[in-house]
Parts: sequence; structure tokens; C-alpha cells
Amino acid sequence: MTEEILVNHSAHETRVAVVQQGSIQELHIERASTRGLAGNICLGRVSRVLPGMQSAFLDIGLERAAFLHVADVFQSRSGSNSGNPPAPIEKVLFEGQPLLVQVIKDPLGTKGARLSTQISIAGRMLVYLPQDPHIGVSQRIEDEAERQALRARLQKLIPEDEKGGFIIRTSAEDASDEDLAADVAYLRRRWREILDESRRRSAPATLYQELSLAQRVLRDIATDETTSILVDSPDALAELADFAAAYMPTMRERLRPYAGERPIFEMHNIENEIARALSRRVDLKSGGYLIID
Repeated sequence: MTEEILVNHSAHETRVAVVQQGSIQELHIERASTRGLAGNICLGRVSRVLPGMQSAFLDIGLERAAFLHVADVFQSRSGSNSGNPPAPIEKVLFEGQPLLVQVIKDPLGTKGARLSTQISIAGRMLVYLPQDPHIGVSQRIEDEAERQALRARLQKLIPEDEKGGFIIRTSAEDASDEDLAADVAYLRRRWREILDESRRRSAPATLYQELSLAQRVLRDIATDETTSILVDSPDALAELADFAAAYMPTMRERLRPYAGERPIFEMHNIENEIARALSRRVDLKSGGYLIID
């Protein structure tokens, strides 16, 4: 079944609707004011090491210092790959030390962001673990024969000089070798760019920001059945076109500008669909209705 994706973008909010046969199937909303930090990769600087808590605080450029527990320090740094407990944090980190970290939990209330030095970067079908030479498979893929087959296929596609590993996502179940190889190349390129940026910048600095909703349209939402991606903002369209050209060239030809006089969601009756979905009253085909409070 063919589908169309509509992207409604403004300075304050991005909305994405997936439409099949004129009916909305998915709605995604991201507000600029509440966009999270989780997934961001930063070059931080250790500001305090607390042996009693086996933790450290880092300056990553936010108002509050971010928190790093020894359990979230990449294991190879503490020599625990052999099964031994991790080294004490005061043996691993020192005040003033620059450190590459990833935000794993957003700040909440009076608590700062939580960090990890175990970096992971999500692609369309794979998650890249640049520090960990391990190939894993999503637990949602339960058939053992299929798990082994996917692992073997991916192993053949990984360049010989690769020192990291990958986790195979459920979206890779029906992927071709070409699709998997493209995702490997995309993720490796992203990581090289992050490393290059880390060498140019000084701490604290954000080196990589998790993709915006508009960019995730290309990475996560669009499928082979997607015939077009209509975007009502020239800025968002340019951002998507640049992203597609650099990382997902097969998606670029599906991008289309929307220049209608009426708002894109109104033109495609999406606003009415949203209002109906959020209404207290749900009309039934039998003629009755439900009231949901």
C-alpha cells in the first residue's frame, strides 16, 4: 500500500503525518521548546570526582553539571572486559579531564543530565557501537535461525578495518545486503565526523545532536512504500535535502515542496482527523457513540 508523508514545520513545532489512502496512520509532533538532549554526544570536562559516590560531574555546556556514574563508564577504560569489577572512578577520571560522553537521560527538575561514555549512534536498521566490537540482534527478532543469518550477513559487510560493533534493529529483518551496507557506511561516516569535530573543538562542546523529527522522517519513518514526502517549509526542505544527499540519496527524489495556499494539514484534512481523534466523543458505525473522559 502506497503512502505519503506530510511535514508541517514552523519555528516552534514540527508535525509529521503518515497518510495511506487518504487516511492518517501516524502522527508525530516535536516542539522546539521540549526537544530532549538524550542521544546528544558531547565533549565534556570533568569538574568533580566523587569517590564516595563512585561518580563524577561534568561540564557539557548546560546550566547544571551532568552526572556520570562508574557503571556508565565504558568497561574497557577500567579493564573489566575480563569479568573483573570496574576500577574505582578516581582511578579512571580526574578533574579537568576532557571526555567524550553521550547524554542518556535528560535533565529533570534539580537533577542534571545523566551521561555515559559508551557511545551509540542509531541508523535506520542498525545501531553503531564504535567502541565495542560486538554484533548483537534486537530481542524482538526471536527466531534463532533468523538471528544467526542476519548476524552472518552483516559480518560480511563490515569493513576489515572496523573496530566497533553493531546491533541489528527489527527494521533490518527484510533488508537487502545493499540496505545494510548503506547503513554501515552512514553510521561510520557519522562517527568519523564526530571524531573530527572533537579534535577541532574544546570542552565543553556539543559534537552531535540527535536528529530532528524532520530528519527522522528519512531515517525512521519513510519506507519503500513512501511515494512522496511533502514539506511546507523551505528551510526544513533544504535541511532534509542536504541530509538525504549526504546520507540517504535514495530518499532525496521523494522530497517535494508544498506551496499550496491552504495549510498543508488543512488541505489534506489532517486537522479534522486530529480533532476527531482527540475528541471526547467517538462515533460508532452502529449509530451509537462513546464518551471518553
